[in-house]
Amino acid sequence: MRIVGRLDDTCNLLPDVIEMLAELYGRVDASGHNYAFSPAHSRRTLCSAPKKCERGMSMEIKPLFTAKATAKGGRNGHTQADDGSVSVDLSVPKEMGGPGKPGTTTPEHLFAAGYAACFGGALDYVASQKKKNAKDASVSCSVTIGPRTAGGFGLAVKLHVVDRSIPQAELQALAREAHEQICPYSHATRNNVDVDVSVEGS
Repeated sequence: MRIVGRLDDTCNLLPDVIEMLAELYGRVDASGHNYAFSPAHSRRTLCSAPKKCERGMSMEIKPLFTAKATAKGGRNGHTQADDGSVSVDLSVPKEMGGPGKPGTTTPEHLFAAGYAACFGGALDYVASQKKKNAKDASVSCSVTIGPRTAGGFGLAVKLHVVDRSIPQAELQALAREAHEQICPYSHATRNNVDVDVSVEGS
């Protein structure tokens, strides 16, 4: 399955981490959107355009938990969570003209790790609501950064879900719902970042 998303209107809540990335890299212009689902074992493609959201629609949330982190030195510095749960040194990768120091990471790695975990939780939630078990599903996330044609920098995301215990069509449906309805990272990136989701079921 392949899901590619871009919406016409900006109508989703942006968590702090995505807002920071958007401010740093520049936001992708949303000129149009389509979801394309391409099952791994079939050449058939099902496309369904999501409903548009009206401008001005409230996207307020009921706060449950807030994570805080502080970074110093930008991309060649250090970032850590205020509670000490995360503490890492950063350096710009050599592919971007930086030092690429050993033992360091990048904002993209941190974003990829967070999105993968969040999407896995959303998938498990959707599955449990349908009396299915997706707790053993593996979610890999790759985050690519590069210059935009409109200027500045942008991101592209690929999510790959593997669960051999769930039939392909069922896993496809679960991933679709997790991406469109549940995952806060998917809500946050929509309109700003192209997200490609693929699945491998039984």
